[in-house]
Amino acid sequence: MASKEEVKKQICEAIDRRQGQIERIGDHIMVNPELGFKEFETAKLVAGTMEEFGISHETGLGITGVKGVLRGKKPGPTVALIGELDSLLVSDHPDADAATGAAHACGHNAQIAGLMGAMMGIVDSRAAEDLAGTVIFFAVPAEEYVEVEYRLGLVREGKLSFLGGKPELIQLGHFDDVDMAVMIHTHSDESLKKAGVSASSNGFVSKMIRFLGRAAHAGGAPHKGVNALNAAQIALSAIHAQRETFQDQDAIRVHPVITKGGDLVNVIPAEVKMETYVRGRTSEAILDANAKVDRALRAGAMAVGAKVEIETLPGYMPLKNDPDLKDLFQTNSESLFGADEFSEVGHRTGSTDMGDVSHIMPALHPYMAGASGPGHSVEWHISDKEMGYVAPAKSLAMLAVDLLYGEADQAKGILKDYRPEMSKQAYLEFQSQMFRTEVYDGEIDVLPRLKSGDSGGSL
Repeated sequence: MASKEEVKKQICEAIDRRQGQIERIGDHIMVNPELGFKEFETAKLVAGTMEEFGISHETGLGITGVKGVLRGKKPGPTVALIGELDSLLVSDHPDADAATGAAHACGHNAQIAGLMGAMMGIVDSRAAEDLAGTVIFFAVPAEEYVEVEYRLGLVREGKLSFLGGKPELIQLGHFDDVDMAVMIHTHSDESLKKAGVSASSNGFVSKMIRFLGRAAHAGGAPHKGVNALNAAQIALSAIHAQRETFQDQDAIRVHPVITKGGDLVNVIPAEVKMETYVRGRTSEAILDANAKVDRALRAGAMAVGAKVEIETLPGYMPLKNDPDLKDLFQTNSESLFGADEFSEVGHRTGSTDMGDVSHIMPALHPYMAGASGPGHSVEWHISDKEMGYVAPAKSLAMLAVDLLYGEADQAKGILKDYRPEMSKQAYLEFQSQMFRTEVYDGEIDVLPRLKSGDSGGSL
């Protein structure tokens, strides 16, 4: 039996021999981006590659997910290596899809290339002969929380239960046979080193807001209208007034946008639409900030006598990276890049649905370099293919070996001491109860007291 380090070396050599194929996968996905729950061609590419390497797999999970299974020589724990199929909406990106505006401006194409590369290395080196347990190669849909109205429509049609890929897969039971999960996200941050891990990151809830007023001639009879845009602007100011109540340690982020501001310039706006996330470091902090945002939205409606519809949707849970998995990732990163090329960072204020996975099992969501340009921008691209595509393949495969080599002592030790943040059932109940719709009528709330003659005091 080869030693663990010999197995890892053989895998890395096998991945190097497949470098051209790995890079072609990443480049192909880059110029053929697809949005969440629509990644049919990318999923077909993944499934075809799994078939080429003799990996049994399921397709159509959570609409587009692909799950490949490789069993070791002995039974043991199951480790999922994850890559995300979807892209963003960045319509002016040079590699954007002209019809949909989809573009890979975040690195999910590199994730899939790395995932397929890890699979190739493990298969080519016959490493499974030295493993106790199962490696799952899981290409998952819809991490980017975009096209909310489209996804909400799928929920209402009964085609989805949640609006993100990993929450949907958890609900469907496709993580039930997984004991721990790892993925690697590409970064383009020049302040970070080649590899790094954060302690945690924000979760969020999503909100879709609709202010309803009354149309009237904006020049001739504005007094006959109820201006929904004014209600929205007051609500925005009221949200800003809450910011001093957000505590620094909670890392609250509220960033609303108006998606519809009216219809015609000479008509008092009767319908205005907004969207926002309410992000935070803990579930408790998110719920507290969410209540304050709702209060601000009601205030805008009350101020002008408008109506507001507030639809709150489950987003993603805060991420908590497992410290034992972090240590293994760090050791492998230092062996690949050197001891001075690893960063430990604190809390990050972005969000990922890997946070949902981290609430029910040991999980790791680290970062690796290889890209340039700000994330989610037109400048983002893979600038170093070996770093962006090939190095993650090696790191994922090496970590799987660390966990499952021999009698899988490393994985068993992590699982023995692990206590989940939530059971699967508690997690699903928490996320499901976040679906809420409130209709608040600011005119009805104010008028009854005035009509009854209660002025609130002497005039």
